[in-house]
Amino acid sequence: MIKKILVSQPKPASEKSPYYDLATRFGVELVFRPFIKVEGMTPRDFRAQHVNILDYTAVVFTSRHAIDHFFTLSKELRVTIPEDMKYFCVTEAVALYIQKYVQYRKRKVFFGTTGRVDDLLPTMVKHKNEKYLVPQSDVHNDSLTLLLDSKKLIHKEVVMYKTVSNDFTPEEVANFDYDMLVFFSPSGIESLTKNFPDFKQGDIAIATFGPSTAKAVQDAGLRLDLEAPTEKYPSMTGALQHYLLMQED
Repeated sequence: MIKKILVSQPKPASEKSPYYDLATRFGVELVFRPFIKVEGMTPRDFRAQHVNILDYTAVVFTSRHAIDHFFTLSKELRVTIPEDMKYFCVTEAVALYIQKYVQYRKRKVFFGTTGRVDDLLPTMVKHKNEKYLVPQSDVHNDSLTLLLDSKKLIHKEVVMYKTVSNDFTPEEVANFDYDMLVFFSPSGIESLTKNFPDFKQGDIAIATFGPSTAKAVQDAGLRLDLEAPTEKYPSMTGALQHYLLMQED
């Protein structure tokens, strides 16, 4: 029986988060505790990549982290982002976050609905004359590059932030008593094995979001109990709700 779930993300800012609906409906305790943390690149490390931000006319954002570090680095580099820069985001929530830094205009901000870049591709192809800059973490694979190459888009991936393990305290290790762990990146799995080298899964359920995270679980020799997104359950909360319902039967 699932009673206590560790979600490896920061606590939702809004009390209206669907995670809280799950907690109320199923009587489960949710603990939000990131396994990884993100650190920005220094201007010096960024310059070593020999990328000029102003050579590009559009930016592809896959997360809020990417937005934060793109605008922070631009400011540190004293680069003024032109008003006609276009932004392509994987979800509307990510797109709206841009308002933290620039005036949001629908004519220059585009977004997908599923959280996958594949969903954004048709819109990007409509703007095939743009030069796309893709801020990303130092931990990434080539899938995004191959995807954009397949559509013959002009693009450049650039590292703007680093993903590192968010180490657990001895007290957290001693009180690690969860029935389910929810992960959103391969780095989270690496952090689990680093913080708990003798981890024994036993009855602990593991849920993942995204194919690369699912693969990381299997590569670590662990059992994957729930994988999202799927066509029927595109969100982690939707997949969790279905899983918890099945547990009740």
